[in-house]
Amino acid sequence: MQLISINRNRKLTRIAAVLMVMFCLSSMLATPAFAQNTYVITDGDQVTVHTTYATNPEKVLSEAGLELGAEDSYTTQASWTGGEITVQRAQQITVSVCGEPIETASNGETVEALLERLGVIVGGDYQVSEPLDTMTYDGLALTVDHVVHQPETYTVEMPFETTYCYDPTMEEGQQRVITEGVPGQMLRKADVVYVNMQEQSRTVVEETVLQQPVNQVVAVGTGENVGGESGQVLIGDGVIVLSTGEVLTYTRTAQFVATGYSQFNEGCNDTTATGSKVRPGVVAVDPTVIPYGTRMFIVANDGSYIYGIGTAEDCGGAIQGNRVDLYFETDPECFQFGVRNCTIYFLGDANWR
Repeated sequence: MQLISINRNRKLTRIAAVLMVMFCLSSMLATPAFAQNTYVITDGDQVTVHTTYATNPEKVLSEAGLELGAEDSYTTQASWTGGEITVQRAQQITVSVCGEPIETASNGETVEALLERLGVIVGGDYQVSEPLDTMTYDGLALTVDHVVHQPETYTVEMPFETTYCYDPTMEEGQQRVITEGVPGQMLRKADVVYVNMQEQSRTVVEETVLQQPVNQVVAVGTGENVGGESGQVLIGDGVIVLSTGEVLTYTRTAQFVATGYSQFNEGCNDTTATGSKVRPGVVAVDPTVIPYGTRMFIVANDGSYIYGIGTAEDCGGAIQGNRVDLYFETDPECFQFGVRNCTIYFLGDANWR
């Protein structure tokens, strides 16, 4: 009986030893599962080192106080101490497509990839505010516009101007319209730029006058000779109103010394230097100063004589520089005119050298 008891005790001892070894082994195997891990977390410019028993990246981030937005993401890289977690925050981007804004997010891609992902057309008449290979960034504002260059032809009104002449026979300040103003018309060709169907710019490339405007001419009374003979020649800024009501325009004025001549003067005949027949209104000039064919209106400076409209058609040996000879039908008229200082108004597009 004693022998049996000893053997039983030895067997129990061996069993206990085996159980102890198994417990130690299981403890050793279980130890890594409960060890702490250290993670290096990079969130933009912020780097956080966090030690935890957790192994789920989202739980690690939460423990470290880093919350992920709905469109944020992360990447992980394991190491023997734990691992690295890199947070990728979603970039908030605004894309305006033909004036309609789109709010979107990106984790970093090219502008071309972003627009392709959004299904936005680029190329052709669609222009993007940034190069397509530009990398997206937080706060990026993109515009995609539909730009069209379109040639257009249209007419515009040319406004008339108002010129004034002074009439001493009218009460001071009283006005009378002599010629009604009429707008002109101009044909224009332009390059028009439309952005998203709205006109952005208009560049005129060609203009053609279809009808010149007729300037309005207004007589203004000075009150110097109220009740006097009306219908005299009125001269204003750029205009001459004849007694007939006809309005002449002049481009410049000059001072000349004027004399008179007739076909009966020595060395003269009934034919001008340009081959026309002499008549009142023919003016002998120095053609190096006033070219032949120039039309003019001639008035004595002191108002004593108005020769009126003349045309440069003749010349003479003594007519040089700023001197002209006015044709009269008779010698007595020439003598009566004598020598006078005159103002010459060059009519229309007359050229004077």
